[in-house]
Amino acid sequence: MKIALLAPAGAMHRHNGSFGKSLHYAPLTLTTLAALVPEELNAEVVIYDETAGSIPPDLEADLIGITCITGTAPRCYAYADYFRSRGMKVVMGGVHPTMLPQEAAGHADVVMTGFSEFTFSRMLRDFAKGELKPFYHQECNYTIAKKPIPRRELLNKKGYITINTVEAVRGCSFPCTFCAYPAAFGSTVYQRPVDEVVKEIEALDAKLVVFPDVNLITDRAYAIKLFTALIRLKVFWLGLVTSHIGVDEELISVFEKSGCKGLLIGFESIWQSSQKYINKGVNHVADYGELMKKLHDHGILVQGCFAFGGDDEDKSVFERTVEMVTKIKIDLPRYSILTPFPNTRLYRELNKAGRIIERNWAMYDVEHCVFKPAKMSVQDLEEGIIWAWKHTYSPKDITKRLAPFNHSPWLSIPLNLGYRKYAEKFLHFTRDVMCDNSDIPVPAAIAAK
Repeated sequence: MKIALLAPAGAMHRHNGSFGKSLHYAPLTLTTLAALVPEELNAEVVIYDETAGSIPPDLEADLIGITCITGTAPRCYAYADYFRSRGMKVVMGGVHPTMLPQEAAGHADVVMTGFSEFTFSRMLRDFAKGELKPFYHQECNYTIAKKPIPRRELLNKKGYITINTVEAVRGCSFPCTFCAYPAAFGSTVYQRPVDEVVKEIEALDAKLVVFPDVNLITDRAYAIKLFTALIRLKVFWLGLVTSHIGVDEELISVFEKSGCKGLLIGFESIWQSSQKYINKGVNHVADYGELMKKLHDHGILVQGCFAFGGDDEDKSVFERTVEMVTKIKIDLPRYSILTPFPNTRLYRELNKAGRIIERNWAMYDVEHCVFKPAKMSVQDLEEGIIWAWKHTYSPKDITKRLAPFNHSPWLSIPLNLGYRKYAEKFLHFTRDVMCDNSDIPVPAAIAAK
């Protein structure tokens, strides 16, 4: 049996798009699924991640597995239709099929909803027996304890800054109105036993580890235990937290001792009213400067993420945000446009108000506007984000933010140069480019319609 696991990518994040290697660590989804293939099936498994390389249209497999997010859904469906036309069975899962399973079912033989670690092996055994079911749903006794070690050897290692991604915590309990994660998977937070995480990192024998988990500090006691255990390993690590870390001196100290060199924090907006609009009460704009100082004092870089487009924001938000980013020295700013993913509270509210203006999921990549803003035009919002990217990643602004270059320049400088290239290519990705899947062959039955 041959199994091909695919991760299609949107135009901006494709290997030939604008999201370069220096900004891209290896995802865990496909390598984890590969590790769950039952040994008795004696299956050959290959992985194709479009952020790191091409998906060959002439690939041969008995079963195609596709992981799908909203922004890649049209491309995932195009690949699924094509490979099914060649007689291959297609299984689809991920955030978008979990939120819209019936839509996904129009393009796949099997749709997997929720987390698939428990159901993926069962689905493969059913396939081997010729007893595939149309849907496999996450089981209620789900846990991430005793999860298998991802099969990192199947990745195109040259396509990533690192393949040493490790999961410790899955989930987030914050009810942000825009976030697809709780809409798809709920608010339960799952934790791996600390000793399992430590053993996996030890086996990597690596100097740099990335935790892609949505929020590492959801459970403070667990975070203290985990990162205290990592101190003896003497590794550097990067991860995601909320701005709440700023009120916890002990936790920041433990992070520093355990080798934390960078944190991604969703600042979202410099408008406090926007925090209320998206239901992210943990963020206090007045404290952003002090938070940055605390983390820098402990040698920790910050990737600060902002989402433009809240109902109280007007055109002045772009210049004011860039000014604050430079003033408080956010090491790696990242800008996006507030995006109402399907089945989220934000989507329901905007859709009810008749403000959704874009129905092609390819545009839901968080860099394009898909709704009518309240206090500016769509053009204002899209031109504003382009201006913010270019201004922030000009040589002059990079220098202002990073000077005096005493916080891990080996990390901050390459990342800033990577985002500078990203900013330079931003204008290229028009709607026509974003929605173009003409490189994927169209099945004759679909072409005839």
